[in-house]
Amino acid sequence: MRLDANTIVFPLPTDKLLDVVERSLRVSFPETYRSFMKGNNGAVPIANKFSYNQREYIIEKFLCILNDSESDPINGWYDIEVTITQIGDRLTDNEDLVGMNVVPIAALFSGDFICLDFRETEEPTVVIWFHEESEEFSPVTQSVAHNISEFFEMLNE
Repeated sequence: MRLDANTIVFPLPTDKLLDVVERSLRVSFPETYRSFMKGNNGAVPIANKFSYNQREYIIEKFLCILNDSESDPINGWYDIEVTITQIGDRLTDNEDLVGMNVVPIAALFSGDFICLDFRETEEPTVVIWFHEESEEFSPVTQSVAHNISEFFEMLNE
């Protein structure tokens, strides 16, 4: 996958920061995703279109992980934890859940998100979360890849 290097958000997250976010969300990111974030935080893919189920989707940008989202007014809105704060109740179907089981990782052109879905398996699948159809504790998602590596490959086509 080719990314626009000029869109990478600095400073890049460290293993320590990724660990903090994982503990906060109570998930374990796949190593492929951790590596991606440590080098491409918040980047915009050059090949930003992918097709699934005879529909085409456009990635606006990958979300970032910031140590202090308030210190970056432009990219702070694209911080994973800030995004979860805005839409979190519509990302989970379990109101008693501590942490997250659907984690947004990329913003789509239409206001939907690409997410890692930890609900069914230990290694998360990749889903599209549909914002217009989702309601509080009733997320509407569509699986698009078995894992993050498969999803990244979709952006190479």
